[in-house]
Amino acid sequence: MAIPVEMPKMSDTMTEGVLVSWMAEEGQKVTAGDVIAQVETDKATMDLEVYDDGVLLKRVIGEGDSVPIGGLIAVLGRQGEDVSAILARYSGGRAAPAVPAEPETEAVDEPGADVKAGIPARQDGRVKASPLARRLAGEHGIEIASVEGSGPEGRIVKRDVEAAVAAPRPAVPAVAEPIPAPAPMPAAMPEGGYEAIRISQMRKTIARRLVESKFSAPHFYLTLDVDMSRSIAAREILNARSEAQGGPKISFNDLVTKACAVALRRHPAVNSSWMEQEGEIRRHADVHVAVAVAVDEGLITPVIRHADRKGLAEIATETRALAERARAKDLQPEDYLGSTFSTSNLGMFGIEEFTAIINPPNACILAIGAIRDVPVVEGGAVVPGRRMKITLSCDHRVVDGATGAQFLSTVKALLEEPVGMLL
Repeated sequence: MAIPVEMPKMSDTMTEGVLVSWMAEEGQKVTAGDVIAQVETDKATMDLEVYDDGVLLKRVIGEGDSVPIGGLIAVLGRQGEDVSAILARYSGGRAAPAVPAEPETEAVDEPGADVKAGIPARQDGRVKASPLARRLAGEHGIEIASVEGSGPEGRIVKRDVEAAVAAPRPAVPAVAEPIPAPAPMPAAMPEGGYEAIRISQMRKTIARRLVESKFSAPHFYLTLDVDMSRSIAAREILNARSEAQGGPKISFNDLVTKACAVALRRHPAVNSSWMEQEGEIRRHADVHVAVAVAVDEGLITPVIRHADRKGLAEIATETRALAERARAKDLQPEDYLGSTFSTSNLGMFGIEEFTAIINPPNACILAIGAIRDVPVVEGGAVVPGRRMKITLSCDHRVVDGATGAQFLSTVKALLEEPVGMLL
């Protein structure tokens, strides 16, 4: 009996997925657990596995096509089995359009590539690789043609690039690095022209959730100016010790994450969620801080779980690992779901102060500005100061003004006396 393969729900906010690339050909035998395609969700590019044994009888959609959750992607069954009934059922009685097995846009020409012997390639010299594998190879400076593929028909997939990254590389003699030529200026658009950019699944979900948050949660904002001089001194000491021990470099963002986590433990009303359907405000027993990371398609918020229990070195290591995986679109649902509070930092861009939109179902989000060199008055004298503005966006349905102010004051106190967050 033919078996439909439907678009699964791969994240809590996913409503549809885009099929990025096929990993199996029509007529190919597959077993339960095999990856037949890669799907772009609103959070990441993920492998699509089959749950049954059989032959891939029909690839129903093409690469780049979007499909809602529960929509038909492919059909499995016995060799030669009729799939028309399944196609008719999912297309409302209409025959599904044929999809070419090999779209012309699937592979990218790589002229001059020295294709390693034993790696299957197309007859026209093109290297077969998934888009995610190409992106990872580019990020790590690996020539895609030098990677041995383990996918169908020698296709290079993500695991092949990861293996190449992990493999030891021969030492290369140091040479003077040439100065790169300036990038060519983009051609001017004709009057009235425009560039059409496809809206990714991530961008669609970001837009929907921000609109829901901004217009359903009554936001109010609280701002404090923090004296960062002692945090700066403490960070220098911590990084000197960490470097001597081969540990990670601690950033100011890591200090803020830790300060927020400690403050959330002291102010549980802020560590809460508005759960309208359940008819409750949910105060969380655990402290899970989401850290906003900018990616090409927008913003994603990987989560530092139990941040209040972790040291600064552990927070620093975990934050960087999650950020790298976020930019590679390699996060799994457990990496970005379940936060109880969020932070967003634009200080590295010189932004001194801003307000952030709450990340539902969190009750609050902290916006972090740049550290500024400013004159301050101490003991009646004007002296140099190092200040940073932090702004707390609060959902007034959950957090009242006094509650938010007390929480923000605790974060300020911890950053001004950082030894307090280490006790």
